[in-house]
Amino acid sequence: MVEHQLRGRGIADERVLAAMGEVPREEFVPEAQRRDAYADGALPLSHGQTISQPLMVAMSVEALQLEGDESVLEIGAGSGYQAAVLSRLAKKVHGVEIIPELVDNAKRVLQSLDFDNVEIHCADGRKGWPEGAPYDGIIVAAAADEIPPALVDQLKEGGRLVIPVGGRWGQSLMVMTKRDGKLEEKELCRCIFVPLVYGG
Repeated sequence: MVEHQLRGRGIADERVLAAMGEVPREEFVPEAQRRDAYADGALPLSHGQTISQPLMVAMSVEALQLEGDESVLEIGAGSGYQAAVLSRLAKKVHGVEIIPELVDNAKRVLQSLDFDNVEIHCADGRKGWPEGAPYDGIIVAAAADEIPPALVDQLKEGGRLVIPVGGRWGQSLMVMTKRDGKLEEKELCRCIFVPLVYGG
């Protein structure tokens, strides 16, 4: 996976490649999907959610340009896989997931594998996680039709936000850098993510 799907397609950050190679992806997918855990594609979870394609995880994480001492927020934590990868690259990771069953499962797997610098919270991702703010990086693993203002507020000056923006059947994966309170935008690629689930 690392050599062919990631390095071979332009992922160059050696820390990202090492983290992707270290985290056991099969532990974060349903039992029925384990034989396909390292396949070049997204895999289904419960409640219509997915675990993202390895390349998309690596591309999103690489765009944060983490050096090891950062605090990171992940929106749409799902299975906990991307949070686990982030935990190998940052000092502290807060993950937000709105579906209680996925939160419970992610917590269980992360704890069993001793990913002790990750916390998964059951909450509405549009609101971020203010208790851990401000963040050096925020990564969103679900598509939004617009940038939730709370995420901009919780991002440090100079920090990066990686988020798929667009409609249900196609988005642009954007990396945005906060400068003087505003976001400078850059498109990484076209993509398709499940929609960001809204709370009540």
